[in-house]
Amino acid sequence: MDVDVRGTVAAGFEPVREAFLRNFRELGERGAAVTVYRDGRPVVDLWGGTESFDGGGAWERETAQIIRSATKGVAAAVLLLLHQRGELDLDAPVGSYWPEFKAQGKEGARVRDVLAHRAGVPALDRPLTPAEAADPDFAAAAVAAQAPAWEPGTDHGYHAQTYSWLTGELVRRVTGVSLGEWVAREVARPLGLDLWIGLPGAEAGRVGRIGPIATPETPGGLRTRPRRNVAEAYANPDSLTQRAFGAITPAPDENDPAYRAAVLPASNGIATASSLARFYASLMGEVEGGARLFTPSTVALARGEVSAGPDRVLVVNTRFGLGYMLHGGASPLLGPGSFGHPGRGGALGFADPESGVGFGYVTNGMTKGVTADPRAQALVRAVRSTL
Repeated sequence: MDVDVRGTVAAGFEPVREAFLRNFRELGERGAAVTVYRDGRPVVDLWGGTESFDGGGAWERETAQIIRSATKGVAAAVLLLLHQRGELDLDAPVGSYWPEFKAQGKEGARVRDVLAHRAGVPALDRPLTPAEAADPDFAAAAVAAQAPAWEPGTDHGYHAQTYSWLTGELVRRVTGVSLGEWVAREVARPLGLDLWIGLPGAEAGRVGRIGPIATPETPGGLRTRPRRNVAEAYANPDSLTQRAFGAITPAPDENDPAYRAAVLPASNGIATASSLARFYASLMGEVEGGARLFTPSTVALARGEVSAGPDRVLVVNTRFGLGYMLHGGASPLLGPGSFGHPGRGGALGFADPESGVGFGYVTNGMTKGVTADPRAQALVRAVRSTL
């Protein structure tokens, strides 16, 4: 696909533009944007294609898109910032803030277990409907009543959907407002970000439609088939994998305005690529025209390994700090010290303190991959080649 790619690239970062163009020509990209910050300043800011995956409207710099599980990195920042401010103890039991959560043997689950996917409740015995999932009281009650799949704190497994209600309810109990409201007030507004968890109606016209696309095989080997045990886990309706991803059933329509307006910190954040990159840049240093969010000690918490090895849900090896996927295993990032989060089928945001890089990529074309989209990885390799 030939496309008019617009934007700016600083000298030395031209390989990122070349990789972005190849994504359209070789990897089925429909519409996307990528931004790279280095040492607090943007050095790559590119966009191209159509606003919606099925055509119609040009992607503009201010076009925003659903970032799926890349939202989890924003949600994690809220809990870590509350800890940084002395309002949330990471070693305290979840039940000390949310007494109902102690049910069914979850008394020992700590706040840090929620962030590191060790809380033991990645799935619900009865999935929630989209309307129930959007009701914070109903959803929190369902998670609180759920028996754990393993003893909290003893193992890890990706909390694909329940992360919404675990993090969201903790923030509500501590601050009295939704996680989305807290992000708007304490993160997006001070940094000038086009980033929302709970899209305001006035911004709906800026968000394109997402949908599935196929990722072709390429000579460079950017696509690999999943191992048999992984494929079987996703195919088995009774597996913990399917139950975790199916905690909302039927699957919500991600183009529905009601879904986009809900506050689901695991899955329905909406952002521009430039704001996602600026957010990650601000975690590790002061950004141009803005402030720094994390202290060095909080950065250490974010990227210090807490969970590693076979993931009970993803059925591959994963590595997590407190709220962030770490480089390696199922989520290759820029380097050993990188921390961030992908969104299933496309989006990716991360910070790399060693190089000073903050990275954001958003797309409207969703592939089947969960953690390592070939288009995002091609861009990451291009960034790495410039350093």
